[in-house]
Amino acid sequence: MNTGQKTTILILDDEAIVLKRLKPALEKAGYEVETFTRSAEASDRVKQRDFDIVITDLKMEGIDGMQFLTQVKDRSPSTEVIVITGFATMETAKESFQKGVFDFLAKPFKLGEILGTVKKAEKKIQEKR
Repeated sequence: MNTGQKTTILILDDEAIVLKRLKPALEKAGYEVETFTRSAEASDRVKQRDFDIVITDLKMEGIDGMQFLTQVKDRSPSTEVIVITGFATMETAKESFQKGVFDFLAKPFKLGEILGTVKKAEKKIQEKR
């Protein structure tokens, strides 16, 4: 992958407000961002295209975040997954990390936190290339 290409990010969160905050901030930081409020649509999308980074909520209608991140990792092991959740427990955090999640952020998070985490994930991806 050449350096001219933007790092691609898919965000899945059933709260549109979260997407409204994250998308412009990440685009401004130079990322290519696609957002989804419905897990079924995000699920279809990751079958069509591999993303560098996936940011997902855990608790949603339909496919939950754990199923979604498992699907992402099965299809594209190099994709870094960042979990954001309002229901952070040690168990969900542990399960996420066992599934190969890059980081786990509890809501409400600050934009700076998520940008920092995305930058770290991007660095890890670049090191692997």
